Amino acid sequence: MARGRAPGFEATREEILAAAARLFANKGYPGTSMNEVAEACEVSKPTLYHYVRDKHELLMQICESHVQRLAQLVDEVRAQGLAPEPHLRALIARFVQEYGEAQNQHRVLTEDVKFLDQADRARLLQVERKVVSAFADAVAAVRPELQGVRLHKPLTMLLFGMINWTFTWLRPDGELSYEDVAPMVADLFFGGLGAVQAPAVPVE
Repeated sequence: MARGRAPGFEATREEILAAAARLFANKGYPGTSMNEVAEACEVSKPTLYHYVRDKHELLMQICESHVQRLAQLVDEVRAQGLAPEPHLRALIARFVQEYGEAQNQHRVLTEDVKFLDQADRARLLQVERKVVSAFADAVAAVRPELQGVRLHKPLTMLLFGMINWTFTWLRPDGELSYEDVAPMVADLFFGGLGAVQAPAVPVE
């Protein structure tokens, strides 16, 4: 019979992923060694390899945990059964706040995913597409006529442009918190969304 995981395995694994994400975000994936990860986690290198097979798997687990968390947020907001505008506002708020709490993981996903092999990138992309599709559906629910001319997805990508790069300029110790910025992002998007004009002919 296979040995079960020791109590606290998942908690320790999450601590290792968080420490590695911090190192990768600050030094880059290629510039970080497994020795440095073990030192940051205050564990021996053999103990580190008990949780991850190698550095590649460590990178994959960081990225996969992050995108799965984003997919979970989509499900949590959907379960609230909100009307179209509050639903999209809730998605924006949850994602802005999540990126504020997971800056290192998000930086690793955006900057280091290129170091994964094609199969792993494809797995991540599949989850990311589901997240984007959920946002696009939320945009279309607010402005249904834009879906008919296929503008709901481009508008979604513009929205993600605001959300995804907030971490590059918003500092945790600055005057504004992520909780302050989230409604600003929503207000900017909704203000602009109302002004978007559907073209007379469908977008090709």
